[in-house]
Amino acid sequence: MRIVIAEDDALLREGLALLLRAEGLEVVATTDSPTTFLSAVDTHRPEVAIVDVRMPPTHTDEGIVAAVEARRRHPGLAVLVLSAYVEQAFATDLLAAGAVRLGYLLKERVGRVEEFLGALYRVAEGGTAIDPEVVSQLFARSRPDSTLSLLSAREREVLALMAEGLGNTAIAERLFVTEGAVHKHIRNIFAKLGLAPDDSADRRVTAVLRYLKDTQGRV
Repeated sequence: MRIVIAEDDALLREGLALLLRAEGLEVVATTDSPTTFLSAVDTHRPEVAIVDVRMPPTHTDEGIVAAVEARRRHPGLAVLVLSAYVEQAFATDLLAAGAVRLGYLLKERVGRVEEFLGALYRVAEGGTAIDPEVVSQLFARSRPDSTLSLLSAREREVLALMAEGLGNTAIAERLFVTEGAVHKHIRNIFAKLGLAPDDSADRRVTAVLRYLKDTQGRV
């Protein structure tokens, strides 16, 4: 797996590179600005880009803008965005460009190596990995009269885990229920949200994330 890292914090940037190389992954470039990041992606054509949300010169949304542009130039590029804290507006901007092969994690998640690598591989394989805290805050912002209120407590738990990118088996293990029970909850979720059922994990997560994004936009 070929990876480009865009992070202006030198310590974190080099730490990520060392971690990934220790896992046998190929870090083809590390950059500290949106401009050099885009150039590196054009030159090296990586499978995955790890991008900080806030980068020079203004440290606002340069990383998100660069990530969206990189995916526009290279539609097959998987992007894992890192943020110091939940920035819902930026998450929405990125999700608007499509949720497949996309991750949005808090930087604190990097210290949990197994979780971080799991998210990285999930995104590289075409899935989605949204930080649990981001999902939690999206739920918190939904209106009491929104369609989400139709979901049972268990269905909301399943939906949150789906949004994180977990498959049926992983959800069943997390909630200590059977896969059959998970499948039933997912059917109910799709029915209540008015979404066409689909057994494809990527398509179902994309649909759920789009719904959550639209809900956030109406708050």
